[in-house]
Amino acid sequence: MKKAVMPAPEIHYPESDGKPMAETELHANILMGLLHALREHFRDEADVYISGNMFLYYEEGNVQAVCAPDVFLVRGVSKEIRRVYQTWKEGRGPDFVIELTSRSTKLEDLGSKKALYAELGVKEYFLFDPYQEYLRPPLRGYRLQGAEYVPAEPSSDGRLRSEVTGLELGVLDGWLRLYDPATGERLLTPEEEAAAHREEARARCAEAEARLRAEEERGREAEARLKAEQAVLKAEQARQAAVAESARLALELERLRVEMRRRPQ
Repeated sequence: MKKAVMPAPEIHYPESDGKPMAETELHANILMGLLHALREHFRDEADVYISGNMFLYYEEGNVQAVCAPDVFLVRGVSKEIRRVYQTWKEGRGPDFVIELTSRSTKLEDLGSKKALYAELGVKEYFLFDPYQEYLRPPLRGYRLQGAEYVPAEPSSDGRLRSEVTGLELGVLDGWLRLYDPATGERLLTPEEEAAAHREEARARCAEAEARLRAEEERGREAEARLKAEQAVLKAEQARQAAVAESARLALELERLRVEMRRRPQ
């Protein structure tokens, strides 16, 4: 009798290690701002996937072969929501990675992670140190050439261009920001976008109020013109009545004169 072949047990790939998503509140806020800005910028491109702080597995069957980039972008895959990212299922790894680094993650970010991202074919790797604990300037970028990373040269204003995204990375008031070189504008954070919407709403309200005031003013002007026209009409009617009365009196006077002439002397 042949032995029954038992199916291989399904491998569970954990979605979290129970650790916080970021080291500090500043790290978390910058991370969320970057994710929001990138997703908004690429919202109309169906084959650009953006995520962050998600477990990324790069070796099938090995749950230890995992990393969790702070921010990563993949071209050529759908935007569908994933619980984990598995390179063998997607057919490709990230093209662009940002790590928010600190003194405590320095060795990993510049050592094992950097080597891993190069091995996975990540075309661009950027590091940002919000508290400037060891990176000065706090933003550093690398581009993959062959199997190794070479430093990306900053522009005259200190920004680093991403060839993968077509955007520029720069530091503003201690925050890592993304800029669109086509417009010269920076991509908005959720707070800035909400403030912009509020400002637009206030502007629309002010415009509506101005239109209402203008309409009310036009209404008052129309009412004044109507009253003036009515006054002119009344004056004209009074003049015509006076002319008619004058004519009647003249006729009556002439009649009286005729009667008096006819009376015997």
